Amino acid sequence: MNLSVKIVEPLRAFLLEVGELSYFTGNFFKVVFKRPFEFKEFLRQCYYIGNRSLLLVGVTGFIIGLVFTLQSRPTLEQFGAASWIPSMVSVSIIREIGPIITALICAGRIGSGIGAELGSMRVTEQIDAMEVSGTNPFKYLVVTRVLATTLMLPLLVFFGDVIGIYGSYLVENLKSNVSIVLYSNQVVQILEFSDVIPSTIKSFFFGFAIGIVGCFKGYYCKKGTAGVGKAANFAVVYTSMLLFIIDFVAVFVTNIFYDL
Repeated sequence: MNLSVKIVEPLRAFLLEVGELSYFTGNFFKVVFKRPFEFKEFLRQCYYIGNRSLLLVGVTGFIIGLVFTLQSRPTLEQFGAASWIPSMVSVSIIREIGPIITALICAGRIGSGIGAELGSMRVTEQIDAMEVSGTNPFKYLVVTRVLATTLMLPLLVFFGDVIGIYGSYLVENLKSNVSIVLYSNQVVQILEFSDVIPSTIKSFFFGFAIGIVGCFKGYYCKKGTAGVGKAANFAVVYTSMLLFIIDFVAVFVTNIFYDL
């Protein structure tokens, strides 16, 4: 009996969490196109999410390009395929490594920040005060942040991809004295729209997942100030799991189109 309770209760809590998140997401789509549009707050969130994440995303992308090239080069040299490094690195980064790594980095920074910010506003009753004053807190706090993350994450992914490919070029330049013109030509020749478009589309879904989960955990934060830390922590955990699920579905659907 105790074993069944230990299994059923977590499953029940998980299903309730999924249901509440689904209702929260449905409410977002219900009010996103309704007036008033909080354009100034949306721009402020875009600046906060995009500009302040550039350094972290750039450094991460640069290190990924360096390490990936350094690790791959010895094996490719054994097969006499070192000339394929620009093509392999660019396709790998743009198709998969760049979007998912950037999304995970942003989930840790942006998702936790949104969860902690809205959680602190909830426990200090600032959200309740907004409701009393006639302001729609869901529209002002949630919609603007979700739209900002959805818009800015693809831009951050693009920035991280470019920096990562440049990091790979530096390794090739040091090892083989490859010029940036030759390296860029190889990258451009191998890339196709079928490589860029799917990764860009799923980046929008990554950004939406980061924003909606972070806002959900923060907006319904409970149990005082201790709940703020839990909201930030669970926002990162749930978002990371959701990102992998979205990535799997995106790759599965993309492969179906490739086979057609």
